[in-house]
Amino acid sequence: MNPRLLTFALVFFDWIGSSIAWSVFYYFRKSKIEETDFTINSTFYWGVLLIPIMWVLLFALQGTYQDVRRLYRLKTLSLTFMGTVLGTIGIFFLFLLDDEISEYQQYYSALGLLFLLQFLLILTPRLIIVSGIVRKIHQRKAGFKTLLVGGSDKAVDIYNEINNLPKGIGHDFVGFININGVDKQLSSKLNHLGHLDDIETILKEQKIEEVIIALESVEHDRLKKIISRIECANVRIKILPDMYDILSGTVEMSNIFGALLINVTTDVMPVWQVTMKRLMDIVISLISIILLLPLYIVLAILVKLSSPGPIFFLQERIGRNGTTFNIIKFRTMYLDSEKDGPQLSSTDDPRITKIGKFMRKSRLDEFPQFFNVLFGQMSLVGPRPERQFYIDQIIEIEPQFLELTKVRPGITSWGQVKYGYAENIQQMLDRMKFDLLYLKNRSLSLDIKIMLYTILIIFKGTGK
Repeated sequence: MNPRLLTFALVFFDWIGSSIAWSVFYYFRKSKIEETDFTINSTFYWGVLLIPIMWVLLFALQGTYQDVRRLYRLKTLSLTFMGTVLGTIGIFFLFLLDDEISEYQQYYSALGLLFLLQFLLILTPRLIIVSGIVRKIHQRKAGFKTLLVGGSDKAVDIYNEINNLPKGIGHDFVGFININGVDKQLSSKLNHLGHLDDIETILKEQKIEEVIIALESVEHDRLKKIISRIECANVRIKILPDMYDILSGTVEMSNIFGALLINVTTDVMPVWQVTMKRLMDIVISLISIILLLPLYIVLAILVKLSSPGPIFFLQERIGRNGTTFNIIKFRTMYLDSEKDGPQLSSTDDPRITKIGKFMRKSRLDEFPQFFNVLFGQMSLVGPRPERQFYIDQIIEIEPQFLELTKVRPGITSWGQVKYGYAENIQQMLDRMKFDLLYLKNRSLSLDIKIMLYTILIIFKGTGK
């Protein structure tokens, strides 16, 4: 199953279905509601061209085209219904509300017909495509490359349970890696790919899409360390539940034939919010760069006059999914301030220039990072990016820190607002708690709150 081809097929048939739906509706609208002669004119052509594009954009914002291989019929029905309801209401208020009608019931007829045409013409090809995907998965002709973590009776049990199911549920086992010793029974069924120490390399080389960790969820410390190591990779993580997990309702079951597993994910934002967040990043950054251009010039002059050296300070940081990028700041320290190696700054750090102290308190040194946001390296709100030098020290104490690299780092963050700049590793760990809370509760409303608090800090100059 080629994911790009499947996505293209969905988009194409959505576009075709929307074009037909609008054409039929336009004819009904003109001939039955407005009671005029139907003619194919420029208005008709513009509708056939633009309306389907609007539908496709709405479905994309809804997340319909994301990871289409994981779609199933009930989810497809739900997405199509909700998307069609929202789109129909939107089109009604944008294009149909000013129609000339003799009685208001005609509005209901128009709205109902548009919904019915759009829903049926979109749902039918979608169900055909998705049914084909589901059938191949059930027949075990397609699936997701799965890695089993654990070399114990638990690992053997979960492997046997999944393989003995009457229908495939999408797990194409590539092999297993052991946590302690290698289980001979499991190695007779699956390829032994290595030890836990090699997991990052194995995930990359084998192009793993799902990981099943064969440990009880009550083994919190071991689970936390393993999950922290692999959560940066673009894989789905599943663990075994205990009775508390089952009773508390944390076990996710999307398939009645599926094994009992908990789906571990940090992606708490709906797809439409993720899209809107990125759009908001781009729009606000562009506006900010244009409006702040005079301030940039003034700050550049002040930095240049404060001490010899460049205006901007570039430093390598770790971004989303462990990628490196150069963060852009106004220089606030004297030249060669780290000639003896990486050092964190402190409140009365003699390396900071006089203008640098003011810029740090008011966060003005961070303003050039709007360019990092435009380049897609950062977001307006997200965990602050750190250097690999300090990340290596932090994960020795708290491996969970790696979860923060799952998302784009931000110009400002919950930790930055609550705690400010960190002066040592312990303060980095304290700040991390706020950023982990942000990660587990991400939403557009929370982003807006953090940005408002940051603006207050800028005007008050109370940053640490």
